[in-house]
Amino acid sequence: MCNDLAMTVSQHHVVVLALDGVITFELGIPARIFGMARDPDGRRLYLVTTCGLEPGPVRTTSDFDVVLRHGAEKLAEADTVVIPASHEINPAYLEGRLPEEIADAFAHIRPGTRIVSICTASFLLAAAGLLDGRPATTHWMSTDQLQRLYPKVKVDPDVLYTDDGDILTSAGVSAGVDLCLHIVHRDHGTEIANKVARRSVVPPWRDGGQAQYIEHPIPGPGTASTAATRAWILDHLTEPLALTAMATHANMSVRTFTRRFRDEVGQTPGRWITAQRVEIARTLLESTDLPADHIARRAGFGTSASLRKHLHEALGVAPMAYRRTFQGRTF
Repeated sequence: MCNDLAMTVSQHHVVVLALDGVITFELGIPARIFGMARDPDGRRLYLVTTCGLEPGPVRTTSDFDVVLRHGAEKLAEADTVVIPASHEINPAYLEGRLPEEIADAFAHIRPGTRIVSICTASFLLAAAGLLDGRPATTHWMSTDQLQRLYPKVKVDPDVLYTDDGDILTSAGVSAGVDLCLHIVHRDHGTEIANKVARRSVVPPWRDGGQAQYIEHPIPGPGTASTAATRAWILDHLTEPLALTAMATHANMSVRTFTRRFRDEVGQTPGRWITAQRVEIARTLLESTDLPADHIARRAGFGTSASLRKHLHEALGVAPMAYRRTFQGRTF
């Protein structure tokens, strides 16, 4: 019993706040992703609890309700609060205000608690003023509305999720899986996050942003794709990759290649290549003892100075600090 108690105390407590009309798929994401994260000895790394504004039944978007054992007071125990989207955006959010019952629930959250929204739950965080001056995203169909209603929010319509330290937001539906996997990676590193992803039968990291999922006219027969060139790029990341060379490989003009690439991936070729190189560098920093200049060359950055620059831009930390966080070692 003592060992079980010690294990529970060491777990990171995730509390999921289910509001009326909650989308059932998104409600299940935190329990599924965080619930599968285990340390090397098989012990759970997260304790996941679901609560409502009060105990009892909560309507869902499916043909059933869920009955919750806990009310909003459970939020006071959270290290991380996750709020899945509800089917309809509360009219109060559209008026720039937080409903009184939500404000009362939020009052239970301790200062410094990490707060996460999935899909349009970002409107709730915006109404609470938690997104003012911060990057945020939401479902691509609602990004314009979020920006219009809350002009202080730095809405990014292209990304699958945003991470601003203690406030994180995701785009629609399955992007909640991406964000929760990102949190596991941030908390415990690549190996554990990858194991969770494999057990969930999802990729540990998806290329591009949600721009690639926005509705576009279906390409006609014979329309060329950049897929083969993206595969070629991944095999040549250690080399200089000029836009003209990529376009030539795709048998397109530079202008057509750039437009087609962004339509398919949601990023420019340059940003996508940098993201691939950052991921390689992250993996090498976490799993090897290679010095910075070796990692820079293997990731395609060339120099340790370039590695530091791009890693800091992408993650906000230097390579030494990143390795110390995930590996407990220094260069």
